[in-house]
Amino acid sequence: MSPDPTAPDTPQTSGSDAPHIPVLLRPLLRAVAPVKGRWLDGTFGAGGYTRALLAEGADTVYGVDRDPLALDMAAKWADDYGERLKLVQGVFSRMDEYAQDLDGVVLDLGVSSMQLDLAERGFSFMRDGPLDMRMSQSGRSAEDIVNEADEGDIADILYHYGEERASRRIARAIVREREAARINTTLQLSGIIEKCLPRSKPNQSHPATRSFQALRIAVNDEYGELVAGLEAAERALAPGGQLAVVTFHSIEDRMVKRFLAARSGGAGRANRYAPEMVEAKPQFTVKSRKAIGPDDQELSENPRSRSAKLRVAVRTDAPAGPVDRKSIGMPMLRGA
Repeated sequence: MSPDPTAPDTPQTSGSDAPHIPVLLRPLLRAVAPVKGRWLDGTFGAGGYTRALLAEGADTVYGVDRDPLALDMAAKWADDYGERLKLVQGVFSRMDEYAQDLDGVVLDLGVSSMQLDLAERGFSFMRDGPLDMRMSQSGRSAEDIVNEADEGDIADILYHYGEERASRRIARAIVREREAARINTTLQLSGIIEKCLPRSKPNQSHPATRSFQALRIAVNDEYGELVAGLEAAERALAPGGQLAVVTFHSIEDRMVKRFLAARSGGAGRANRYAPEMVEAKPQFTVKSRKAIGPDDQELSENPRSRSAKLRVAVRTDAPAGPVDRKSIGMPMLRGA
């Protein structure tokens, strides 16, 4: 996700049919080269990664997105690729139901610019619209959480999902305001938060940044989807298949890093005096222990890419298995 949820992750080229250029595209293509066989783009969005994979030599790409708008927009150009492109409306946590024996999986966890740009989707605190934030356009909305959740639950979401230190103060203000009138627009909520956290520095990020991020993550169960998606990729990839994940903030990167460490035999013993255990065969081989970031060219073209990190691993033939969510640093809400 973008560090600034009010704007796209990357600049858009002009024209409705012009391709979106996603963050870390060049280093990702270098890291997984040569591209061949069957790939799955689990966060299809505007199709930037999918088009690049097809251009680099993928035989087939499954483009998966939970947002029906993404697939509607792709209809303008999808026929150009014929049977090489297969579009699927769904969540990447179920990717192994859509395809098996894949040569590669790409997950870009950034917020789609087309979602941010449409005020009626309710993702941006800089554009007035309904307080929605649902990527799938179904289920519980941000408005439902803000107006119906307990004060403690709201504070919990803001703190654990947005790392908002003033979570209790903001939650208290939200509950106080909703008693007078239902909170149902983005600018209404943004204004409540801004009163709690006035900006003291000219270049300081908007006070609502962390809270909107947290609510969006809660609405779409993004952390739960990420863990389930990593598990699904492990099941869907063929031996030798590659998993490439682009993250945009520290919590996501920590989860991916710890998952790959655990799955590649790099987790280690918690106690050096404990007896050494016979470790199961690792499910992945990590290509680089250090995450790949943007190069100077990308930083100059798109300063928002500065927080992006890419991690790539190769699937072995070891059996897939479940993940302990706490052990990889997934934030857990009360009662979870």
